[in-house]
Amino acid sequence: MKSFYESIINDNFYLHNKTMTDTDQAAQEKKEAMKQLRAERKDSIKRVAARVKNQKKDLKLLKEQLTGDDGATAPEIAGITKIAISRVIWYLATLKQYGEVAEANKDGAYFRYKLVAKDNA
Repeated sequence: MKSFYESIINDNFYLHNKTMTDTDQAAQEKKEAMKQLRAERKDSIKRVAARVKNQKKDLKLLKEQLTGDDGATAPEIAGITKIAISRVIWYLATLKQYGEVAEANKDGAYFRYKLVAKDNA
């Protein structure tokens, strides 16, 4: 017959091994679930990555048009960059909201926009 201490040691060993096995199994299940999720969303992730890449390219082109002393209007930017005017206006509104561009004088029906100088402080 086992002593009281041997019984406790055996029970603790069993519980420790059972917990480790459950933890390993849970980790493996989580890993498999993440792998499946990535596979299911692969096309979606590619589309979003392509959209982000295009937005960065558009913003770079747009900002290049705003580097002059006079700035530019939305239709001027759209004409030069071949970005749809609705997108140009959306980008300008967003850049204005984040303080990267400012409205200058009005030119006909549209404001001219200029890049705001960044503080390096």
